[in-house]
Amino acid sequence: MVYEPAMVPPKKSRRTLFVVLGVVLALCCSGGAIGGFVLYRVAREATGPARATVDTFAAAVVARDYPTAYGQFCAQVRDRLDEADFARQQSAQPELTGYEIVGVNVANTNGRVHGSANVRFTPRDGVAITQVLPLVKEDGDWRICD
Repeated sequence: MVYEPAMVPPKKSRRTLFVVLGVVLALCCSGGAIGGFVLYRVAREATGPARATVDTFAAAVVARDYPTAYGQFCAQVRDRLDEADFARQQSAQPELTGYEIVGVNVANTNGRVHGSANVRFTPRDGVAITQVLPLVKEDGDWRICD
């Protein structure tokens, strides 16, 4: 009688398993990071022009450059409030030393593109004032509007 050893399946290496798991984990993490970056870029592109309008307006108000600030208003506001009245109203306000754009949101509702921005103004004396600035897209540009 000839003795033949039983067939024993080759031993799978744990190292191979860890390498495969490591590669899968790396792909998942990098996919999440890339997806997050793409989402950030899309959101930035959507809100960037609106943010620029708000930035121009807020910087002009702080600098007391009322003609520049007034130029950021939509036609509806400019029809209701002339530049001299706007400058007079703003001149009566406490002096501001800075601002921070806390957030900008834009949306398209049934073809009407609109948004809002939260801006925190810092007065020379007193507590910071947060204003919500309504935004509309008018003739392709973002404007501050009611």
